[in-house]
This record gives sequence, structure tokens and C-alpha cells, in this order.
Amino acid sequence: MSPCLAVLTLALYFYHSVGFNWATFFIFFLVPDLSLLGYIFGNKVGATTYNSAHSYIGPVIVFALFVHSANELWQIIGLVWAAHIGFDRALGYGLKYGKGFCNTHLGTIGTKRDR
Repeated sequence: MSPCLAVLTLALYFYHSVGFNWATFFIFFLVPDLSLLGYIFGNKVGATTYNSAHSYIGPVIVFALFVHSANELWQIIGLVWAAHIGFDRALGYGLKYGKGFCNTHLGTIGTKRDR
């Protein structure tokens, strides 16, 4: 199993085992993709906003907040966020380079791959 699928699977497992609401999970699963709006302002801004929302640093910080405060909201956010990143990486959507959306640390994606 790839590390990306492992992150996705573990996040789903822990979300289920704690008994959180699945409607909440599905409502917020795509929220990190709002970072794509940064591409309105150009490739460099878009890459920065996308990478900020799709780096594992964010969920790690959120989990630290959960450990410190024991507020389950932080746990929900961290699990959904980690699951989203694992899902995206499993589909080949890596962190972006400033050259454009299709240029990622995992390689070129989309129709530009053939060029």
C-alpha cells in the first residue's frame, strides 16, 4: 500500500472509530480545494495557496491543538484534512511548482503530461 493510501485509510479508520458524523466528513472533505482560488492571481500565488492547504504540516498542527486542548473539533478537522491530502496524493496531485498547476512534485499531471 502506498503511503498516500495509508494516510487516507488511517484517517478514515480513526474518524469511524471515534464515531464522528459522516455527513460532516463529506461536507468538509473538499474544503482544502478552495485553495485553488489562488490561481486567479497567477501560478506562483496559486501554488503557494494550494501547497499551504495540501501539506501535511497543517493537519499536524491541528492534531497538536487537539492534544493540547482535547477539543474534538480539532480532531475532526485534522482527520478530514489528512484524509483529503492522502486522497489527492493517491490520485497523483502533488504539491505544486510555480510554473503551473500541472507541474507537481509527483510529476506532470493532466493533459500536459503528453507534451
